[in-house]
Amino acid sequence: MSTLSTLKISPNRWRMAALCWLLLAALLPVGLSKAADVPMRTVRVGVYENAPKLALGQDGQPSGILGDVLMAVAARERWQVSSVPCEWQACLDKLARREIDLMPDVAYTEKRAQGFDFHKIPALLSWSQIYKRKDIAIRSITDLSGIRIAVVVGSTQAQYLQNLLGSFAITATLVHVESFEQGFEQVRQRNADAVAVNRFFGDLQAPRFQLEPTAIVFQPVQLFYATASGTNQDLLAGFDRHLARWQSQADSPYAVALQRWMQNAPEFRVPGYLWWTLAGLLIALLLALALNAWLRRQVVQQTAHVRAGEERLNTILDSVDAYIYIKDMELRYQYANSRVCTLFSRPPEQVIGQTDSTFFDAITSAKLRLNDLRVIEQGERVEEEEVNRSINGCVEQSFLSVKLPLRDSDGRIFALCGISTDITRRKQAEETIHQLAFYDPLTGLPNRRLLQDRVQQLLGAMPRMPQGAALMFMDVDNFKEINDTLGHDAGDELLRQLAERMRECVRSQDTLARQGGDEFVVMLVNLSTQPGEAARQAQQVSQKILTRLRQPFQLSAQTCQCSVSIGVVLIDGPATSREELFKQADLAMYQAKVAGRNTLRFFNPEMQNQVMARTTLEADLRWALAHDEFVLYYQPQVDGQGRTLGFEALLRWQHPMRGLIPPAEFIQVAEACGLLLALGNWVLRTACLQLQAFSMQAGQSSWTIGVNLSAAQFRQLDFVAQVEAALSYSGANPARLELELTERQLQQDVPDVMVKMNGLRDLGVRLSLDDFGTGYSSLAMLKRLPLNQLKIDQSFVRDMIYDTHNVSIIRAIVTLGESLALSVIAEGVESMAQRDALQALGCHHYQGYLFGRPAPIPIAADA
Repeated sequence: MSTLSTLKISPNRWRMAALCWLLLAALLPVGLSKAADVPMRTVRVGVYENAPKLALGQDGQPSGILGDVLMAVAARERWQVSSVPCEWQACLDKLARREIDLMPDVAYTEKRAQGFDFHKIPALLSWSQIYKRKDIAIRSITDLSGIRIAVVVGSTQAQYLQNLLGSFAITATLVHVESFEQGFEQVRQRNADAVAVNRFFGDLQAPRFQLEPTAIVFQPVQLFYATASGTNQDLLAGFDRHLARWQSQADSPYAVALQRWMQNAPEFRVPGYLWWTLAGLLIALLLALALNAWLRRQVVQQTAHVRAGEERLNTILDSVDAYIYIKDMELRYQYANSRVCTLFSRPPEQVIGQTDSTFFDAITSAKLRLNDLRVIEQGERVEEEEVNRSINGCVEQSFLSVKLPLRDSDGRIFALCGISTDITRRKQAEETIHQLAFYDPLTGLPNRRLLQDRVQQLLGAMPRMPQGAALMFMDVDNFKEINDTLGHDAGDELLRQLAERMRECVRSQDTLARQGGDEFVVMLVNLSTQPGEAARQAQQVSQKILTRLRQPFQLSAQTCQCSVSIGVVLIDGPATSREELFKQADLAMYQAKVAGRNTLRFFNPEMQNQVMARTTLEADLRWALAHDEFVLYYQPQVDGQGRTLGFEALLRWQHPMRGLIPPAEFIQVAEACGLLLALGNWVLRTACLQLQAFSMQAGQSSWTIGVNLSAAQFRQLDFVAQVEAALSYSGANPARLELELTERQLQQDVPDVMVKMNGLRDLGVRLSLDDFGTGYSSLAMLKRLPLNQLKIDQSFVRDMIYDTHNVSIIRAIVTLGESLALSVIAEGVESMAQRDALQALGCHHYQGYLFGRPAPIPIAADA
């Protein structure tokens, strides 16, 4: 191997070699006469001024060390060299665009190897050095701080020096020039303080520009001839063939070119004082070596100290309950603490250098990239909640991430640092709390609180976004009876099925909520702004719900029928408060109940007046009960000869202002406000007292009094005890008290009904089945019940003269009574024709206006 530092050729040997080459050139045409027939290949060569390595000769051909070697190879390979003068960077650009075939003096780098091809044997070894003006003090690389350094654009010196300064955190200014000579000129003209060039050019040109070399030497490089990638491989092969032979020969064209351009100066004797200088320098060198050893020791100690600090810092970062990481400008992980590695299930070496796409799915990676770019490109401090899903989609976690840019001493962003905290459990807890606070746990529907909030939002938005809307109140009909009969589990299942069917009938933008108990509410939005059309739309939804709920419900092994009553109020804007809307919808729903249930009613001002009247009526009812304003009227019951058998007690209210009020006007209100039980107990006690009064009169002691029982009164657990207490208090004969039940009451909780009826029978009380024929009593059940009497409903008696079906029904009831040994009495007898027809059918007990209207004091019957 031959280098510039080992190859030495004497001037005499150089002259002999040159003479040999001249003789060879003279004989060459004779020896190669046959080869002359082969046409010469034109090779376009880029030439820039970089003496002594490369320059353009006066003949227009390349010269310098690499130029001479090129011309020697061209002569042997029959290349016709065509020089293309250009600056350094321009030459590289031309080579890349294939405007030239060959470029000498190109240092090999991996980046250049991607665009250019190089031969295998280096043409020249070189390094870079910094040259300065004599009035500038530069002893080490640290002295470059604040210095202006000229560098050639695109040269390896420029790139390497930039990285070198950055690694030492030194701030210097790089002055870009087009050529080395221009760089020297910039220093001489004081536009720069120093220049970085290869040592060939520097040593040759420094005296001319009055510059001197510094001790800063860097970047040893190998120099080659280069071609565009994938082209002119034969040119490169030619250089390898000749360089392999020439670099080992002392008299080869390669050695001649080195001797010519790097010839040593004439020998001279070293003055004595220089030996003393050399001795001093040797001593200084020894001191420098000692100092260097001491500095190395200090560096080792400081390195150990830094490494210990890093280990302590890593321990702290790995102990923090957070995911800490650093990403570079390409968003690749450069640091990850132990929690990040555990999250990815990878060791640190498999995390570093990877991007988020390695660990997360595509959607998560895209979202993370957007947040990261805000930090890297815009320098923002980003604080976001991020939901990250693993690459296989199996694991989803929520993080609160804080990301901020990392900057160098110049303020430039070079990385981002992220700190992410796992808030998955907190989000789940918040979701659970939100679900419990705003949703019904049984049906999963919004609860009353969420409904009220959405209604309030709607009212607040209507001035800005006018729209039609409505509020629908729905109450399940007879839910309590279903709940009591089938059990609470069946009641809960019914509510769930009701909610599911209702959900099918409303749109996604509407709100279906469970108000509580068996009440549901629907808030319809985006209806027509025309009240009439909005009402029609609300009616369509209501009718859809009513129709859907008419279908049977399957509750465990039992089938159940159910319906709802619906009250609707239109929302016309914020003029009506939320509370008022709820009240109006509730009132409309109540009117639907009054209208027979399983229907809907709209709220209107007349309904409001009715509500006010109802409120007043409730207050008056409480006053009336406390001040004995209620009275009993008695309607006689007679036999076939018109003799009085007893009476039916009928409740009346003697209002001081409104006069006598029939029960149809206040019974439902009394039931709704909780007074019905107290009224029923008053009627029972008052009737017993009247029975006792009858027993004290001759001819009246056999009279009976029938008392109608409400369903709520009969369902009381201590009802039998209440009857016993009333009889005991009044002293009345239990055999003269007749309690009237309806068929519907008998069908609710049959075992409990049987127990209570048997208890009443044991007291001696008579039991009558009122309004018989209008219900669904089975013969088997009638046979089991301890009844004394059947009462034919007046609806059959009223039209029996004209309706043969009613006659058949009455005949069947009479026959049934006879077969069960029950007495039969007909209600609503108002004419002799009816009485006679009933008598002909075998019915001999009657009650109706024909025999007497209800009156406060029963009239005396014929003895």
